[in-house]
Amino acid sequence: MMRAVLADDTMVAGPLADMYADAAAALNDAEEHERAEAACRAALDLVPGHWAALANLGAALHRQSRYAEAVSTYVAAARANPGNAAAFSNLGVVLNEMQAMEMSLQAHDEALRLAPGNAQIRANRAMALLMAGDLAQGFAEFEARWELDLPGMTGTRWQGEPLAGRRLLVWDEGGYGDTLQFIRYLRPLLAAGERVVLRVQAPLLRLARMSFPGVEIMASHEETLPDYDLHCPMISLAAVMGTTIASVPREVTYLAVDPLQAAHWRESLGRLGAVRKIGLVWAGAPRPGMRQVHAMDRRRSLRLDMLAPLIEIPGIEWVSLQLGGGGEIERTGLPILDPMPLMQDFADTAALVAALDLVITVDTSMAHLAGALAKPVWVLSRHDGCWRWLLERDDSPWYPTLRLYRQTRPGAWAEVIARVAADLAGLVALGR
Repeated sequence: MMRAVLADDTMVAGPLADMYADAAAALNDAEEHERAEAACRAALDLVPGHWAALANLGAALHRQSRYAEAVSTYVAAARANPGNAAAFSNLGVVLNEMQAMEMSLQAHDEALRLAPGNAQIRANRAMALLMAGDLAQGFAEFEARWELDLPGMTGTRWQGEPLAGRRLLVWDEGGYGDTLQFIRYLRPLLAAGERVVLRVQAPLLRLARMSFPGVEIMASHEETLPDYDLHCPMISLAAVMGTTIASVPREVTYLAVDPLQAAHWRESLGRLGAVRKIGLVWAGAPRPGMRQVHAMDRRRSLRLDMLAPLIEIPGIEWVSLQLGGGGEIERTGLPILDPMPLMQDFADTAALVAALDLVITVDTSMAHLAGALAKPVWVLSRHDGCWRWLLERDDSPWYPTLRLYRQTRPGAWAEVIARVAADLAGLVALGR
């Protein structure tokens, strides 16, 4: 006769709890966090205080944005296995997303005490330092990422020593937004007369060539690299140059647009007669094959219909800057012009942005493109906002024309949209 396994069946309970915990880890990797949570709780019913079950339960709760529960669970995991650095590092990550920076750094410091020099923990701690505004230490510590299994370049990485005429390859890492943000550091290098070669993602190639004439620039997919003596990943330029909030290169615009293309769009949009021409981006790239990026995108993105309170404000011509957004525009029936099928690369999009009065976007590369062009840009930021937007401020040292609208709690887009609608109505009234 079959019967339930009881917790006092010690010969069975331990191995079965291990199986549940292992299953939970696999379910978390598959983004099935509710099932992972159930598996962890089954393990803990069998073996209260089971460390792996607690650790995986913390991850499942964290990825469901149940932050307070995740913190208490990670704390329990740390108590169950106080010598395990991962428990403290995970705790530090969730506290960082809750923007409890002092406690986050304390957790990361304890993790590093247990695992001195661990590159992943150092990189996690760097994110907390950057969020807290300690850019110099944060960027320096973020160099630990190159001790992980990341693709890079062969040869010697530049650490800031005098180049003395040697040729420096600056290359892209991360996404389009990272390139658009950190490509600004080419200006001081070129102003100092350094010999620079640049590599960027293919959709940014033409924009980079217009912005930095005379620089040899290649696309990331090209297999043959030009000759170089030293190389530097683009984000690492911030560390090499000892960037602080006070020393962020604030020169905008540092990108150039095709003046004929921009004039064409100004003329075309001018015929529409609206008081304001405003660009709109409501979602990022989902990238389902990249687990953490996909989860972040779900938190930063909106459905287009959620922005109806903005689109209903009279006197505005809305212009989609959303790549592939035509289907959603058609489904909602909202009055939005969609020129994006005409855009072949970022240079085309930059010319369109230059003809607008304002860009409203979730936290995507469009925020960086508009900011780099000195275009007024309003960013709708998720609760666990990106480190680069710092804490408790509605402006940015990176882009003087940028304004942040932050969620006050996870998923609370309605209040963000209400604040934007009120400011937008006032802006349109001024335009009249």
